Amino acid sequence: MFKTADLCDDHSDSLSIAQPLFQDYGKNISFSGEISTVKCFEDNSLVRKQLEQSGNGRVLVVDGGGSTRCAMVGDILVQMGADNGWSGIIVYGCIRDSGVIATIDLGVKAMGTMPLKSVKKGEGEIDIPVHFADVDFIPGQFAYADEDGIVLSPGKLV
Repeated sequence: MFKTADLCDDHSDSLSIAQPLFQDYGKNISFSGEISTVKCFEDNSLVRKQLEQSGNGRVLVVDGGGSTRCAMVGDILVQMGADNGWSGIIVYGCIRDSGVIATIDLGVKAMGTMPLKSVKKGEGEIDIPVHFADVDFIPGQFAYADEDGIVLSPGKLV
């Protein structure tokens, strides 16, 4: 098991450290894995598309543009992610169904909660570099998240 503070102590010269914009919502506070991204704004169709696939321990990073007007992820998608082997989900935006999400074996970090669901138009992009929280989330790199924050590494550390 890792601690982001220890990773920073040992590898600070090669890590990117996300600004502390996120709260923990999933049952698993500590999670890590290879990054896969979805860039979408108030439309979670491609989030579902990714979580329907085998996660193989990856972390899905959702760049929702920081919108707080609707939720990009709810309990059904989080359960789908857990069932399909994802390690965690980081949402630059909001989630809903937080009470249920807290019982699901998956790491979930988001900016906050919003009960309104997103639209479904199929718009967005998958597995492109995205930038928020003052860092670049690049597909194929690795994310490490725990109660202290999120750190990113070009390669696997633990």
